[in-house]
Formats: sequence, structure tokens, C-alpha cells
Amino acid sequence: MNTYTTVPSGEQVVQELPWRWKVQGRIFLVGGLGFMFDAWDVTLNGILIPLLSKHWSLSAGEAAWVGTSNLIGMALGAFIWGTIADTVGRRKAFTATLLLFSVFTVLGAFSPDFIWFCVFRFLAGFGLGGCIPVDYALVGEFTPRKQRGRVLTAMDGWWPVGAALAGFVSAGLVALSGDWRLTLLVMVLPALLVFWVRRSVPESPLFLIRKGRREEAARIIDGLAEATGAEARAYSLPDARDVPRLSAGSAWTQLRSVWQFNWRITATAWALFFSILLVYYLSLTWMPRILIGAGFAEYKAFVTTASMAAVGFLGVVVAALLVERVGRKWILAITGPLSALILVIVAFVVDIPTAAVFWLLVFGFVVQVAIPVLYAYVSELYPTELRGTGFGWASTFSRLGAGFGPLVFANYFWPELGLATSFTLAGALVLASVLWMAFFSPETRRRRLQ
Repeated sequence: MNTYTTVPSGEQVVQELPWRWKVQGRIFLVGGLGFMFDAWDVTLNGILIPLLSKHWSLSAGEAAWVGTSNLIGMALGAFIWGTIADTVGRRKAFTATLLLFSVFTVLGAFSPDFIWFCVFRFLAGFGLGGCIPVDYALVGEFTPRKQRGRVLTAMDGWWPVGAALAGFVSAGLVALSGDWRLTLLVMVLPALLVFWVRRSVPESPLFLIRKGRREEAARIIDGLAEATGAEARAYSLPDARDVPRLSAGSAWTQLRSVWQFNWRITATAWALFFSILLVYYLSLTWMPRILIGAGFAEYKAFVTTASMAAVGFLGVVVAALLVERVGRKWILAITGPLSALILVIVAFVVDIPTAAVFWLLVFGFVVQVAIPVLYAYVSELYPTELRGTGFGWASTFSRLGAGFGPLVFANYFWPELGLATSFTLAGALVLASVLWMAFFSPETRRRRLQ
């Protein structure tokens, strides 16, 4: 193996390998399953709220902690696991996230009271919260450069699959037994199976190169080249680079760097993530209870919410088709406020079952056009050295909003202002965010990344 600087680096070789479903495609599928469980767990919060409200006689404000405790755990997990993966390795973090989620989900199913339930949901969320940043990092580092954009956009297609499974499976369990504990336990076996499969995924050679573990990196790079049928090439392995360490100081440095890079762009990223995902999480968290309050049977409320999530898969497909033709800003400017407006319409027609179901399906489609475009746009706003950090901080901020937003919604806005006005206020945040984007953030379509 030649080490002259005239030959390509090991990183370049990995990024220029041909795409093979049995190699990179397998890693995409295994990584996507973790993304699916993230969606399943978030959607399950909305299903558990009416079930636990009845089981423990909870008020709306108390029941909101079902989602808040879980999503705050996810926010902390999204923040911490990315740095853990940079420190101990993608593979170890990749497997540990689902193991922690499985253990605390089982404990949550056997909680003696509501406080312990919230504690265990927080810890399960902490484990699962690492799936998105760790999975994106691992899949992105194994995916050839030419396919990376499409593959990472396709990762979001796992979200409506997981959200739909949560609703349909839970509806069936509730109809058969009525036991809320089964809705938690049913996730554990497939999660443990995915955990076992993840053990076979190799460590990212790019991580090993950065850690100075050159021989291990070389073995994996050579194995990837052989498995994909690529022509053997000489390559160099650079010296070890500094690897981020888990500390409050490094976190503060990361946060300061994304704001110092361009405060207008970072404000755009945070505002879009916060407002658009707040609208989506409000619907997932509270729609089952809203529908039950409007007269829907529990089973029908869960199936309707699941259908709303399932139709989102078509939205992801449309987003992938339009994102390069129309541009990121135009799609977000239209679909973001439109999704919030549709929720306001749902609030007005929720007592008319056919109309409510129709508009919820439209909402599920429109909002899932916006979300994958949002992910792509924000990641493209930052230069390479800040891309992961910028995306990660925006995602963490959105999880905090998604955690506390439904809590404030249930305690103050919904009971005081009504459902339609509350959704209108959420829509106003989205409108303000896209207006800020229009004036202070660039279009990234076909722009060469820094």
C-alpha cells in the first residue's frame, strides 16, 4: 500500500466505491430501522396519552408529560450520542442506542406509578435519541459520494413507516386486550433483533482513520473494495486527527462556532426546525386524544393517526422528486405554512368524521414533503466542518421545542384559546420562520457545498 500524497486517501477510496445493495445498501437498511423505531416511539406518545389518562386518571397537563419526558430524553440523546460516537466509535454507539431503548422500554411497561413511567420514558428516549445523529453519520460515511444525497434523503422514508406501524399495531392491541403495557412491550423484540443485526456492521473506516487505528481502517477499506467489486487501488492513510471529546467545553465551542459562522443562517436553521417540527409533533402527540374527544372510538382514532403518518411516505417521494427541480426555499415556504393551515381546518371539522379524516391525510402528506427538504436544506447551509454540528444543534433545539411545546399547548393554549386558535399560533411561528428564511438565507439548490 503506497503512502505517497499523490495517491488518493483511504477516505476518498471509500467515497468513490460503486454502490452495492449487499454492502452499502445493507448498512442503509440496518440504519434505517433505527430511524423507524425513533418514529414508532414518538408516535406512541400520542397513543399512550389517552390510554394512561384513563389508567391513572390524568389531567391533560399531567398527560402531556408522557410526550415531554420522552422527547426531552431524545433531545439530550441527540446532543450527547453524536459526541459519544465521535469518541468511542460509530459501531459501538450504533448498537448501544437501541439496547438502552429496549431495556428502559421494558421497565416503563412495568412502572408502578406515573412518575416512574416518565423517568423510564425519559431514559428510553435518551437511548433512542442517538439513533438519528449516529445513524446518519454511519450511513453517510459508508455511502459513496455520488449517491449520498439521495440515500440520506431516503433515510427519512423510514419515519412514516415507523409512525404508521406504531398506530396500526397499537390499534390492534388495544382492540384485542385494551392493555397499554402491550403497546410498549411489542416494540422490544424487534428492537433487540435490530440491535443484534447491528453488531455485524463494521466500524466506519473514516472514524478509524481519525482515531489513528490505521491497520483496522485498512482492513475494512480493503474488504469494502473487494465486496463491491471495485478495482484494487493504492491509497494513503493520514495521521490521526483530533477526535472530539465529550465535555461541556467542547459543546460550548460547537454551539459558539455555528453562531459565529453566520448568525442569520443559524437563526434560520433553528427557527425552521423548531416551528415545522413543532406542528408535526403537536399532531402526533395530541391527535389521538383530540379525535377521541370528538367522538372517535379509541381504535378508529389510532388507525386515523396511523394513516396520517403512513400517507407521509408519498410526501417523502414527492419531496425527493421536487427538491432539485423547485428548490429548497420554495418548497419549505409553501408546505410549511400550508401544513399548519390544514391543522387549523382539522380543528374546525373535527366533529365531522369524514372531513376530519380527509384533512388529516392531506396534512400527513404535505408535512412530509416539508420535513425531508428541511433536513437537506439545513445540512447544506453549513460548510463541511460545521455541517454535522449545525444540523445536530438545530435538531436538539427542535426536540426541546417538541418536548415542551405540547406541554404548554395542553396546559395553557388549548384550554384557554381553543384548538383552532392554538394551531393558528403554531402556524404563525412557521410563517415567521419562512419569511426570515426568504430574506436572510440562501437557496442551496445546485450550489457547490463549501
